[in-house]
Amino acid sequence: MSRTHPACREIETDLVAVAAGEAAAKTASRVHAHVALCAPCRGELARYRAVETMLAELRQAPAPATDVTLARAELESRLADLRRRLIVFGVFSSPLGPILLARSELGVSMVKYLGRASAASRFAALSGVEAVEDERETEPLHRDLMDYLEGRRTRLDWPLDLRLARSEFQRRVLQVTAGLPYGAVASYGGIARQIGAPTATRAVAQALRWNPVPIAIPCHRVIGSTGDLTGYAGNKVALKEWLLTLEGVHLRVARGAHRVDRRAMYVRLWDDTEYCLPTCGSLSRRSLAEIELFASRERAQSVGLAPCTSCRPDLHPLLA
Repeated sequence: MSRTHPACREIETDLVAVAAGEAAAKTASRVHAHVALCAPCRGELARYRAVETMLAELRQAPAPATDVTLARAELESRLADLRRRLIVFGVFSSPLGPILLARSELGVSMVKYLGRASAASRFAALSGVEAVEDERETEPLHRDLMDYLEGRRTRLDWPLDLRLARSEFQRRVLQVTAGLPYGAVASYGGIARQIGAPTATRAVAQALRWNPVPIAIPCHRVIGSTGDLTGYAGNKVALKEWLLTLEGVHLRVARGAHRVDRRAMYVRLWDDTEYCLPTCGSLSRRSLAEIELFASRERAQSVGLAPCTSCRPDLHPLLA
């Protein structure tokens, strides 16, 4: 059913009563029978219950100041805090397996590969969050994601809510990683240099291991110092390989592991305005921490880079 179905419209006020614990037994029984078959109403009931829980906490809080202006400001602040705590989520199928997508009023706050884990387990350890399952509200995110995974778009222009980041250091890492363009890769050491902490390669890798919004913040574009695909979402390196292949990044197998093939990628030194062939000058001897790699000339040019005037990748492109 849906909110336009007569049965759904008739039961809407009863949903509120059940959530508040004020419904008669017969009414509650009718509501539970209905929501067992109606996913939209089930999500609405969960939302009402979450709001009721938050309002109960608000009622238990100390009374606001007696000054009317100050009292109103304090009440608005508490209500805003309650709204910020509410996160709605949905669990969807994808080419990468079941995936959880969650958002708050501020933006997307969680993207998680579930595997065998349950959605509830992802929120169990989080404090200050009221999570409500609502696939209707999160379905647009799923459509965007599927467009990305099926090659119809190269960006997920979602506002992000990074409240689940673990530290200010992690936020700095996530901000730099968010700037890595589609079809490009950099190393953990390169990210460390960009945040001004060149010796913090391992800390960067750990920060990205716990990225709360993978794909939206593309930590799959960050690789090891030898070009190996390491450390994605814990142990999901195969997903990293899948995503990089989607973006056209050139990979090869070395010693049983997949590695980015530098010989087939265009190169730029960090913060340079030109992109080069991998054989230009001393680039082939440069550490991955010093460079950024692009899958194609189009990808390099899409972020405003010009072809190198020495090696002329525009005139001598790499073989596909």
